[in-house]
Amino acid sequence: MDQWKSPALAGDGHFFMSSQAGEAEPGLASSTQVIEHNIVNEIEDRIAGFLDYLRVEKGLAANTAEAYARDLAKFSRFLEKKGWQLEEAGPVEIREFLSWLNRQQLESRTIARQIVTLRHFYRYLRRENYISSNPTENLESPRIWKVLPKYLSQPEVEALLAQPPSDTPLGARDRAMLELLYGTGLRVSELTSLRVADVHREAGYVRALGKGNKQRIVPVGQLAIAAIEKYLAGPRGRLLGSRASGYLFVSRRGGKLTRQAVWLLLSRYGRAAGLPKRITPHLLRHSFATHLLARGADLRSLQMMLGHSDISTTQIYTHVVTERLQEIYRRYHPRA
Repeated sequence: MDQWKSPALAGDGHFFMSSQAGEAEPGLASSTQVIEHNIVNEIEDRIAGFLDYLRVEKGLAANTAEAYARDLAKFSRFLEKKGWQLEEAGPVEIREFLSWLNRQQLESRTIARQIVTLRHFYRYLRRENYISSNPTENLESPRIWKVLPKYLSQPEVEALLAQPPSDTPLGARDRAMLELLYGTGLRVSELTSLRVADVHREAGYVRALGKGNKQRIVPVGQLAIAAIEKYLAGPRGRLLGSRASGYLFVSRRGGKLTRQAVWLLLSRYGRAAGLPKRITPHLLRHSFATHLLARGADLRSLQMMLGHSDISTTQIYTHVVTERLQEIYRRYHPRA
């Protein structure tokens, strides 16, 4: 009997299956093999259709669609192992799948994300009339302990921003990049997608393209604007040479700066500054939000600047500020 492997992503984002030859004679297939093959093809087709729906109709970013694809690959592997078709996977079978994930000692946050993926997937299947009922409707997510975001202190931010050399094109670019990351709280994908036309220097804001292709306006401070103007005044042109690009931040070869390059640069500058924390783009985003709240910014304005669709996502930063206030109280109040 052929031993079917788990689904994998092809280059176009669709799933494909591969097999290894068993002992059956060439050209002959057992009824079990045919059933397995049909199950695999059905799941593969439904998942491919769902991913196309996410990209085309919902406009989800490629990274988000890939995360859904990885989650559904696990689910497909589980159904294949059990020999179940999608129509046969009811609430009991879904819970068995979640128990299977739990036995692999995955974090509750990972399992909760898997549940979100399944909910969206089954809503799509129900909408397209592939199934008669949605088995995930009453599915409860596991309790997730909130992990307070780490952030840099203001002296640590200053030490980090001082690292790029001011006398080189790459240094000018990196200083502008760091100032903008900390000064706006942009996600790294939003930063690398910025075009020169998205930066309104005189008005003091940038137009960012966030998750789900949603645009938002984010204010930019004078120091970040000054660093960007210095970068645009000459260093960016020297990096481009004779090449043309609409992107704000370009590589030494004149191409669009990648997310991976930004991660590497931040890590390098963090080590150069002697910072004990692992420096990431999201750490600067957390620092931006925490410092704004600590200085009196309201939660709704912060939600808009960060591009959070749900204010509960933004509220986690209030826990950080509250924890800091409690620390100050314990340290300085005579009756603490």
